[in-house]
Amino acid sequence: MSVIPHRWPATALGAAAAAVLMVALSACTGSLFKSKEPAQAVYMLTIAPTGARTEIPADLTLLRPRVRPGLDTSLIAALYPDRRLDHFAAARWSAPLEEVVQDLALQAFRGDAHVQNVHTDISSFGTGYWLELDVADFQAEYGASGSAAGSAPPTIHVRLAARLGASRDRHVLGQFEADIHESAADNRLTAIVDAYDRAASAALAKIVADTGQAIAAQRAGGS
Repeated sequence: MSVIPHRWPATALGAAAAAVLMVALSACTGSLFKSKEPAQAVYMLTIAPTGARTEIPADLTLLRPRVRPGLDTSLIAALYPDRRLDHFAAARWSAPLEEVVQDLALQAFRGDAHVQNVHTDISSFGTGYWLELDVADFQAEYGASGSAAGSAPPTIHVRLAARLGASRDRHVLGQFEADIHESAADNRLTAIVDAYDRAASAALAKIVADTGQAIAAQRAGGS
């Protein structure tokens, strides 16, 4: 005697498939859609204008900075006495560091200089002057007795090297550096970010002043 397979109605098959799918999704929800990693806090740096206005009667293009390996990330760096580089947990900058520094430089020139035009548009590279920054240091440095979990606050170290050139012939007109250390008031991330703000502001204020002096000297020399 042959066995005739039972044929389920189409509506019953659809309901069964939907039930299986719901069970599968509910089983996956815990592993796929819920992360055990802590949410990252995003920090944005802002330049504090110094009030000292530098005259730069020219167009200036701010090129994308070059960032030292190890710092070229959106993570906030911490450096220990044994030269071990680490990053603060569950925290990051609002963008990769090269973008953060370029935006800060733009803020600094717009806030502390009378510039004819300052921008980051590489298509305008053929006019006026260009400025490129190397980010050599941009980290929180802990002393021998400090740690990210300890009580001793770190010192923020920001070191920028700048090259200024004339766009018409790409000739380098000047090179200068800003090397700033700012102590954090506390070993909390908010206080550490405040110290980053102060250090970046001071470093870029020097870059703005040196840029103005270099352009003025170049124009006075008529070269």
